Amino acid sequence: MALEKLRKEETFAMRKRLIGQSCRLFYSDDPVKIMKARGQYLFDENGKRYLDCISNVHHVGHCHPSITKAAAEQMDLLNTNARFLHDNIVMYADRLAATLPEKLCVFYFVNSGSEANDLALRLAQQYTQHQDVIVLDHAYHGHLMSLIDISPYKFRKLAGQKEWVHVAPIPDTYRGIYREDHPNPGQAYADTVKDLIEEVHRKGRKISAFFAESLPSVGGQIILPEGYSSKVAEYVRSAGGVFVADEVQTGFGRVGSHFWAFQLQGEDFCPDIVTMGKPMGNGHPLACVATTVEIAGAFTANGVEYFNTFGGNPVSCAIGLAVLDVIEKEDLRGNATRVGAHLKDLLTKLQTQHQIIGDVRGVGLFVGLELVSDRDQKTPATETAARVVKRLKEEDQICVSTDGPWENVVKFKPPMCFSMEDAELAVQCIDRILTDEKEASDI
Repeated sequence: MALEKLRKEETFAMRKRLIGQSCRLFYSDDPVKIMKARGQYLFDENGKRYLDCISNVHHVGHCHPSITKAAAEQMDLLNTNARFLHDNIVMYADRLAATLPEKLCVFYFVNSGSEANDLALRLAQQYTQHQDVIVLDHAYHGHLMSLIDISPYKFRKLAGQKEWVHVAPIPDTYRGIYREDHPNPGQAYADTVKDLIEEVHRKGRKISAFFAESLPSVGGQIILPEGYSSKVAEYVRSAGGVFVADEVQTGFGRVGSHFWAFQLQGEDFCPDIVTMGKPMGNGHPLACVATTVEIAGAFTANGVEYFNTFGGNPVSCAIGLAVLDVIEKEDLRGNATRVGAHLKDLLTKLQTQHQIIGDVRGVGLFVGLELVSDRDQKTPATETAARVVKRLKEEDQICVSTDGPWENVVKFKPPMCFSMEDAELAVQCIDRILTDEKEASDI
């Protein structure tokens, strides 16, 4: 409680002194000091309310009473090493299995999306006995060394690309090599992966996995073109590799129409490995890898025990079960579909009024607004996007952020309880700010 009595300036000064400066804050020049949260709202030390359009981690809403109740009750009863037999882990795995294609029926519980992706990489390499990995340009899969190596978003700023990592073009139909006017962009982008596989083979190397977010987020809220994943999976499997779907940001109904974003690619498409994380614990550290019996069997056959002290512990699984209950009872997938469509429609109408809006894209409550200074050239309006984010926070108490290679995509990934009124407020405020920006540039 003593920390709550610190003035914002004191907290900020202590953080700069005690916490590594690479651990950046939102709004680092003038951070918001958040003291409590409920639903889709954050409250600062003065009780001022902010609309949260950022926290995809707090999936069913901040401090949801059903989640906190489940956590407290289980913690009061038992929380112990996951190697003891307990109902919660098997009950939770069974509930997850019901949301996935039948062949994804073996689960490994871990503590974070990074841990999940690292384990997925190990599973793929053990099963295939190959090392090389194909990833999408601008991808980010986590902060462990193994994942920095397969995240162009990170490794291009660090040691560079490893010889066993191969980068495919991101399937961006707005500004990528194949665009909306292409007759079959899904096939065209998949063929770039096929070409890359052939290039890898010419070097005498072999593919273990194609590793991709089901909806690339850091890449700019990208929606994969129809048919892309199925064709890529066909090419990768023909080369002896497996398809890994990273659902750390997009799983658990964020897209609304489906429980998993990879399902947008059609009922016949099924990855070989699925990773999940952020939303599944509603802020509690809980993550998972789902895979097939065959891949899990190969991992077991190496004779090395996989041990995770806290992954799947009774409290984490109680929370996970409660999150699934809330998604179902409050029809949060339906809400994501309705509110997301409304938000996207409002932003699309705004696009007709503001030339700086180059593209509006998204599905469910995963929406991106790409700002460009020239629509024909698609010149990224990075500085304007930064000002929009800053002004929304300072003038309207709305928290959004940017993404994409040029940080010019204003992204919406709010808690799933985001409402029609919230969407309307955000768009009204963006409209006002963009009007001001245009008037200022015309002077």
